[in-house]
Amino acid sequence: MRLIYISSLATILFLIGCTHTPVKKANPTINPTTNPVTTNPCDPDSVYFQNSILPALVSNCAMSGCHSSASHADGIVLDNYTSIIQTGEIEAGKPNKSELFKVITESDPDKRMPPPPAAALSPELIEQFRVWILQGAKNNACQSCDTNKLISFSQDVQPIIQTACLGCHQGSGASAGIDLSSYAGVKAVADDGKLNGSILHLNGFSPMPKNGNQLDICDRTKIIHWIQAGSLNN
Repeated sequence: MRLIYISSLATILFLIGCTHTPVKKANPTINPTTNPVTTNPCDPDSVYFQNSILPALVSNCAMSGCHSSASHADGIVLDNYTSIIQTGEIEAGKPNKSELFKVITESDPDKRMPPPPAAALSPELIEQFRVWILQGAKNNACQSCDTNKLISFSQDVQPIIQTACLGCHQGSGASAGIDLSSYAGVKAVADDGKLNGSILHLNGFSPMPKNGNQLDICDRTKIIHWIQAGSLNN
């Protein structure tokens, strides 16, 4: 999540690095128009596009100036299912033949996505992309929301932050100097009200995730309940 705009210099550096090989063709193996979103109870052995893949791409790749619908750098758009399948050249069941998976696992930083100075995707996120493609690269979602229990930072909140926020807020290049890769960093913005204000899109706060839809109501509720319970490191 970006809580304020990044500096002009950081923007220039990022845009210079945000170049990839132009897309050569649309992927013929999946027809997005016949693959509408489906929602089911969450299966721990499945990866869901709407819950995990799309938020990760919006956070790490579809920011302004890069692969958003407005910017469409190199003709690649990564902020909606149809464009991700077509311009990311996804081949269902074949991660190693899918262009998007190739660039997120690229060892050469000049070819990797997201490009430096942004951090590479975490191994956990890369594994989610691999499994999602293996499972058919479906436009799927799941619902499994139990907010009556005590919300855990490690089990409930941290996975949401990792998927939706760390594209901008981690390491030495963290936007606005806000590093959310640790409990201490998340607690700091929880305690000063910025986390709550941003995920709820309240007036006076920069709405987060940047350039994306609000977190789903379940994720927002979990974070709010965790804050209300004292932002515990549990």
